[in-house]
Amino acid sequence: MNAPLKNLPTVEFKLNDQAVQAYEGESILKAAQRNGVDIPHLCYTDGLRADGNCRACVVEIKGERTLAPSCCRTATAGLEVLVSDRAVKSQKMVLEMLLSDMPDTGYKWNDEGQHGELSDWASRMDVAVRPELQALRREQPVCDVSHPAMAVNLDACIQCNRCVRACREEQVNDVIGYASRGAHSQIVFDLNDPMGLSSCVACGECVQACPTGALSSKTQIGSQVVDKKVDSVCPFCGVGCLLTYNVKDNKIVSVDGRDGPANHNRLCVKGRFGFDYIHNPQRLTMPLIRKAGVPKDPELIGQLNRDAADWSAVFREATWEEALALAGGKLKALRDTHGKKTLAGFGSAKGSNEEAYLFQKLVRTGFGSNNVDHCTRLCHASSVAALLEGVGSGAVSNQVNDVEHAGLIFVIGSNPTTNHPVAATWMKNAAKRGAKIVLADPRVTDISKHAWRTLQFKPDTDVAMLNALIHTVIEEGLVDEDFIRRRANNYEALKENVRGYSPEAMAPICGIPAETLREVAREFAKSKGSMILWGMGVSQHVHGTDNARCLIALVTVTGQIGKPGSGLHPLRGQNNVQGASDAGLIPMMYPNYQRVTNKAAHDWFEKFWDTPLDDKPGYTVVEIMDKILADDSDPHKIRGMYIMGENPAMSDPDLNHARHALATLEYLVVQDIFMTETAWLADVVLPATAWPEKTGTVSNTDRMVQLGKQAIDPPGQAKPDLWIIQQIAKGVGLNWNYQGEHSGVAEVYDEMRQAMHAAINGITWERLERESSVTYPCLTAEDPGEPTVFIDHFATDDGRVHLVPADIIPANERPDSDYPFVLITGRQLEHWHTGSMTRRATVLDALEPIATASMCGADIQRLGVEAGDVITIASRRGQVTLRVRRDDGTPQGAVFVPFAYYEAAANLMTNPALDPFGKIPEFKYCAVSIGNRPLEAKA
Repeated sequence: MNAPLKNLPTVEFKLNDQAVQAYEGESILKAAQRNGVDIPHLCYTDGLRADGNCRACVVEIKGERTLAPSCCRTATAGLEVLVSDRAVKSQKMVLEMLLSDMPDTGYKWNDEGQHGELSDWASRMDVAVRPELQALRREQPVCDVSHPAMAVNLDACIQCNRCVRACREEQVNDVIGYASRGAHSQIVFDLNDPMGLSSCVACGECVQACPTGALSSKTQIGSQVVDKKVDSVCPFCGVGCLLTYNVKDNKIVSVDGRDGPANHNRLCVKGRFGFDYIHNPQRLTMPLIRKAGVPKDPELIGQLNRDAADWSAVFREATWEEALALAGGKLKALRDTHGKKTLAGFGSAKGSNEEAYLFQKLVRTGFGSNNVDHCTRLCHASSVAALLEGVGSGAVSNQVNDVEHAGLIFVIGSNPTTNHPVAATWMKNAAKRGAKIVLADPRVTDISKHAWRTLQFKPDTDVAMLNALIHTVIEEGLVDEDFIRRRANNYEALKENVRGYSPEAMAPICGIPAETLREVAREFAKSKGSMILWGMGVSQHVHGTDNARCLIALVTVTGQIGKPGSGLHPLRGQNNVQGASDAGLIPMMYPNYQRVTNKAAHDWFEKFWDTPLDDKPGYTVVEIMDKILADDSDPHKIRGMYIMGENPAMSDPDLNHARHALATLEYLVVQDIFMTETAWLADVVLPATAWPEKTGTVSNTDRMVQLGKQAIDPPGQAKPDLWIIQQIAKGVGLNWNYQGEHSGVAEVYDEMRQAMHAAINGITWERLERESSVTYPCLTAEDPGEPTVFIDHFATDDGRVHLVPADIIPANERPDSDYPFVLITGRQLEHWHTGSMTRRATVLDALEPIATASMCGADIQRLGVEAGDVITIASRRGQVTLRVRRDDGTPQGAVFVPFAYYEAAANLMTNPALDPFGKIPEFKYCAVSIGNRPLEAKA
């Protein structure tokens, strides 16, 4: 008998006349498995609710007349269970009958047979199908291959309902159903639509759940035998889903979700089907050097991208020795000739922690300044600024799946079903259990289907609405006075500031009825736990820091922080934006958010790195672009740059300005996996490795440090990013010597761990190899990590939250008669960031192949166009032409444009005006005009 887990209550029962123990509430099937007794099962799988419909797992229970399904029968004290001859005969009969209906050729072949788990169990139970049963085989339904990613072959369906439960109960997408009765019963999509025409979001949960291959990934129909399976982490959003790559002939053929703490086997369309970008023929495989005399023309970027595989008109191939000597030598010469402030580096939130750490160390110790930044400047810089100021930490207080314990989930400025789909499943699951979701956003997005209240406030009025909620809490006596007294500073100033922000006064400004504002404020204050999750709709404004200050104030006055199901969670957009920031890839902070102006931190890092360091903050992303265009007399003019895995020629605001700046650089070195828009403007392009081609750690939005392992070899002469950084370091005069596998990744990690000892000291490399994922803060080897922080104190100097009042600050640019619409930018479900990866992924590009602009039906009609027509959107900075899509969740007077399409780059129009604290651009609000034919941008 196996030993029970510590601290879990158990019950004793008999299994095949042997006394065994089960955990309280555990099924007979699971208890039997733990005790070495295998019972066949098909409709049951880990992670899904037990249903008991297939009857393959029946057992005999003493004293009961009928056999019982062991998957959904709880083991109770004193129960006597037998896997008797009677039970086994019934099990075999079920397997034989199911096999008799199977097609002659299967879709999920494994070592045990061609029908997946069904064949496996039949082999293990020695079941063969009698010819007379096969003669009664059902009329086989036709296949459905209408979806780009998945094939539907219901001739292999055993109607176990695993796909229904996966779709409805796990992902809560409600696409797959069960229709008709008896012999005519079948699995259907929506109203019996072809899968490709249904509302399916292609998360693939059904494919992972299907035991027979009736639902299959098109890339792996047939043989499921692969060369190896490699555990890693999803390379897309910040949720940090653990996954397993299935590899055959050095190619990833499919991806399975893994039981990681952030996803528990779940994936979204990008994680499951967006993997083949790494095998795209446009991968960079050789170092490239710009040909002599070929100018850097930013006007040609769009044209060049249409033929991205043919770079030969602009670049020539080179050896690594030549390319590295040129790159390092030119950067060193610029530094030595013009001074240490004249170089800058953009690191990547798409790489590993080790790469981020080493990159910022290179800039600080090799270039000689703090001019290092990455895309957090364009995502959550204002959130981090407010959090560091208010609670002393830029990371989340509670993990996403802590919404399980919340009574109210406040989602603001975020579209989680699109941007963080797996995180959204936890919210939808919580809503099904009774939690109240409040969606606050200018756009009514898909999560509103599950919301208790939707606050569709007018764009740019965040502070007005949030202050009205705080005002209500204070005015109606809902403040957690004890929490304020013990744990907050500056409450009286906040109270005085919101005095004039009553819901009645703010309703005309934000567009939400006063009574609705009061109702939400009351529920937020009174619920057992209220948790705020926000995205870039909060942060990407000139008042983004003030928006976040209001969110901090709201959880503080209600005491909704430092306990389960509460707190503050800025949802991170990229797979390692949290880790890259933690590792110091920002211009004003060393690793672990130690300010470069702090003498003690400055002196510690000078000693640790054995190098004199600059004690002045560096320039941010947008400031660097301005400094490139500074007059030659400016000693801080940026003349050379090293960009690793970032694409500012697509991601920066006012792209014409940014591209002009990049083209003006005296020398630009770009390290990437594709010829990005930025790479076209480079002098040297260094071919790097994609995430599945390297080993390293990333830190997700939940503060989990997670290990990804190399699954395949890189193409051609592409090299690991960590190796390239070290070669550039040698080129500028640094004497680094990291040892070990994968360019010394474990040694780099250990050095980073020492630099961040106050957060991750207890997370050793060996521990990550053993556990895959560990939450920080984690200070000792025995520390399990802290999923919830601020329980007793905040990370500020005095341990108290520092409240900062905020007032209404209008957007930098308002609509007028020439530019009457508001432009809102963001991501799509299928595409991610600047599209350099996802638009080269076959399935993702097939699902969303063209650029679109979303507008409500009333505005489309007013423009005199129809959905699908071509329109031109223009701002004071640039214009794009693309097709219009009807979306009545977009408010009147606004247009939403994804920024992943180079042929219609939304950031040609966006405003580079900065939040004064976070130095983040105002991506989420600028004035535009819209016409139904191409326009010239107005002066």
